[in-house]
Amino acid sequence: MNNPNTENPPPAAPSDFIRDIVGKHVAEKKHPQIHIRFPLKIGRFLFAVMTLAALFFNHSAMAANFMPVALRCENLSNPTGIDEAQPRLTWRVESSRRGAKQTACQILVASSQPLLEQDTGDLWDSGKIPGGQTLNIVYAGKPLASRQQCFWKVCVWDADGKPSWSDAASWTMGLLQPDDWTGRWIGFDERPRDNAPTTNDIATRRLAARWLRKDFTISSKVKRATVYFSGLGLSELYLNGQKVGDEVLSPGLTDYDKRVFYITHDATGLVQAGSNAVGVILGNGRFYAPRNKSSRSFGCPKLLLQLEVEYDDGTREAIVSNPSWKLTTTGPIQANNEYDGEEYDARLEMPGWANAGFDDSGWSPAQIVSAPGGKLAAQMIEPIRVTGTLKPIAITEPEPGVFIYDMGQNMVGWCRLKVSGPAGTTMSLRHAERLKPDGTLYLNNLRSAKVTDVYTLKGKGLEVYEPRFTYHGFRYVEVTGFPGKPTLASLEGHVVNDDVATAGGFECSQPNINRIYSSVVWGVRGNYRSIPTDCPQRDERQGWLGDRSAESRGEAYLFDIAALYAKWVTDMADSQKENGSVSDVCPAYWPLYNDSATWPGSMVIIPDLLLDQYDDKTVIARQYPNMVRWIDHMSGHLTNGILKKDKYGDWCVPPENPKLIHSKDPARQTAPEILATSYFYYCLTLMTDYATLLDKTDDARRFAAQADQLKTAFNENIYNRQLGYYGNGSPTACVLPLAFDMVPVAERGRVFNHLAEKITRDTKGHVGTGLVGGQWANRVLTAGGRADLVYGFATNTTYPSWGYMADHGATTVWELWNGDTADPAMNSGNHVMLVGDLIIWLYENLAGIKSDPAQPGFKHIIMQPRLVGDLKFVKAWHLSPYGRIASEWRRNGSDFDWRITIPPNSTATIYLPAASTDGITEDGKPLAKAAGVKFLRMVGDQAVMDVESGEFHLSSKINH
Repeated sequence: MNNPNTENPPPAAPSDFIRDIVGKHVAEKKHPQIHIRFPLKIGRFLFAVMTLAALFFNHSAMAANFMPVALRCENLSNPTGIDEAQPRLTWRVESSRRGAKQTACQILVASSQPLLEQDTGDLWDSGKIPGGQTLNIVYAGKPLASRQQCFWKVCVWDADGKPSWSDAASWTMGLLQPDDWTGRWIGFDERPRDNAPTTNDIATRRLAARWLRKDFTISSKVKRATVYFSGLGLSELYLNGQKVGDEVLSPGLTDYDKRVFYITHDATGLVQAGSNAVGVILGNGRFYAPRNKSSRSFGCPKLLLQLEVEYDDGTREAIVSNPSWKLTTTGPIQANNEYDGEEYDARLEMPGWANAGFDDSGWSPAQIVSAPGGKLAAQMIEPIRVTGTLKPIAITEPEPGVFIYDMGQNMVGWCRLKVSGPAGTTMSLRHAERLKPDGTLYLNNLRSAKVTDVYTLKGKGLEVYEPRFTYHGFRYVEVTGFPGKPTLASLEGHVVNDDVATAGGFECSQPNINRIYSSVVWGVRGNYRSIPTDCPQRDERQGWLGDRSAESRGEAYLFDIAALYAKWVTDMADSQKENGSVSDVCPAYWPLYNDSATWPGSMVIIPDLLLDQYDDKTVIARQYPNMVRWIDHMSGHLTNGILKKDKYGDWCVPPENPKLIHSKDPARQTAPEILATSYFYYCLTLMTDYATLLDKTDDARRFAAQADQLKTAFNENIYNRQLGYYGNGSPTACVLPLAFDMVPVAERGRVFNHLAEKITRDTKGHVGTGLVGGQWANRVLTAGGRADLVYGFATNTTYPSWGYMADHGATTVWELWNGDTADPAMNSGNHVMLVGDLIIWLYENLAGIKSDPAQPGFKHIIMQPRLVGDLKFVKAWHLSPYGRIASEWRRNGSDFDWRITIPPNSTATIYLPAASTDGITEDGKPLAKAAGVKFLRMVGDQAVMDVESGEFHLSSKINH
């Protein structure tokens, strides 16, 4: 695999296989199912699944059918703050043997490594637990205390009853009680500038960074040192001149009035007996809002820090943030915010500022400042990191002294600049997604965002600069003020995003689909900023709920988003008012309480994704009371079983005029009562399932009865039985009732036929839905037998289509179908919302990889590939919680060839395309002799079979 600093070459040609986007997770080869990115170590997997640790079997006494794997369990070298009194444990079994499975397990958790080595679980000995459960097992031992180290391992019994012990792993508890914190919040609260405007004044929203430091003395040899800190809005921590950790734009975004993240690091190797120093740089982030108008701001940047040192003799001391610290705002970062960029004057650098003995006599004492309103919580998601590097592919000079770099890909992050020149030379880097015809930057779609980093040289040889407290969405970089003439080597792009692990790869014989897949991957990854944002470039970058309600399920095939989306659902709960209303944007930096069903409904819909894809019931249990409050609040808006409150409509349906953002044609619009009532009905059905899962039978009956009432009212008041469709019969007005099973059985055919006719007649085989309908349309059409129409969507290159975007230079998905011609007031070049359920369709319907909701987390897999259009092959893989699933099929005339991989501890029901059972073989053998395969029945032109775990090679004859 590539080193984290490996430089990515320019994107592959459209006909090439689309690799992943970042250096840490790149599979450079053509076969993704061979090159898989597993988590680097136990600590990384911890964040990915919100469990304490993951054990991968690799033991000398291992039973034969548990084969060693490349990734082994390691002790945590970096203790991770854990707030859960009953954390969850997860491991994964890996084997290449067919039918490999766990039949029982035993978990030992000990207070020391020696005790664990003696097979003593003084904290918890689960005893032998029958079954194959390996995910999210709740710790059930002795109560755990703050800072406590826990060492654990697991024994599993295989299908033959043979036991095998894993290697050991460990975790460290965080600070569980408020009084564990003895430090004080410190900072510098600036007064508002005289005559500062109260509207969107940019100058007043770009504070200088705060630099804080403290010298301290360590009296003897250090046994263990741990630092806990929260630097708001953004921070970097240094000990004895060395940056602690590799995260950037940290900590993660929250509603700071409700929740504040702290970060934990093992500092044992960074402090020593004698003189030491700790330093922190604070940036604005979203705590000090980048805009006044419409945005919530929480105050000036501030710091809480606690460095706890344990000595060899067992004594302890803590170095904490308090008024003895020193602070300055006159360092080199003179201005920063996320919309407008960073201003850095290298002449003001302070060499050695974070080392012991630095002269800080010119600094001021830090102020004791008010604490943010939210409770302190350990950050349980992967941090944002620099995850890859892009080299520019071209440089032009459209005007004298104005140099335009083309990174070859619309990306998210910042640039690293290399330059030499006289002291005081000031240069600017301005970022944009597109160019104007004259080759200069197109900036109109960025609204008020200045997207400019300014660097002033210190004049001492080669200087290297990259910003800390801003980020940009861009393909092109304008460089002005460069001393001399820059070269391609003067600039490189650093890709920055939540460092979620890659979870899948897809390739097929259709080049246009591969190009679109690449655009989606780049766009999805770039919009991970500790929340799923709408866009990364203009003065917005918010967590709009409706963009991801169903689309998020597709993201789970691309990346491990379990922890990220569990965190985002918590953000939704934190935004909730006492009456149950939920903001359309979460965290509620833009407090928008419109009480639509489509956007806030994500609070109910996304936990279902976490259940199906990751077998995570915890989010449902934890958020259930909040979901009930929202349901009850929205029920108050019902009138005779119909909900009419809707703010946004089917957002961004393809308009009739290429200049429009939103269609003004009533025939293209979907009525509010259709959108709101259908979505609320769907949420009620999910709540029925959740209540049943949690054994809340009275609630389940109540939600089911209310759903029935809505369904009846919906069909009595909105369905046109004479014409066979709902409302005006728009595509979305057909898609949603079909997707949510609201259409009477006798009428489904009529509604579906009307939908198919609308697509073939009115939209000429092109997409006719906006954000809402598009999240369900592809699956509805496929379930109704018209996957060919979806294939047309995916392969079209004429407007409106994803292929049209790609043909017009897009390397990420646009906000608008007509993004090349529409009004720039709302015209991002990097949005996720119009992806809809395309990625779900590629994995579940083309490749045939789908989790069975009855046995979630891919414990049981449904594999039903669709042969559509002129597709000759599809290759896909997905790293599920139980292991790697792969599907690779090819067809040549009447010959069909399918290779699949089912991970240990999982099973699958597969639907093999076949004209009949005659001629079906597995690895060249007749089906009757195939080990681990059980033929069930023929369903149309598919042979249905149950298979065990393992690798299978199936062949059949198909009709063509």
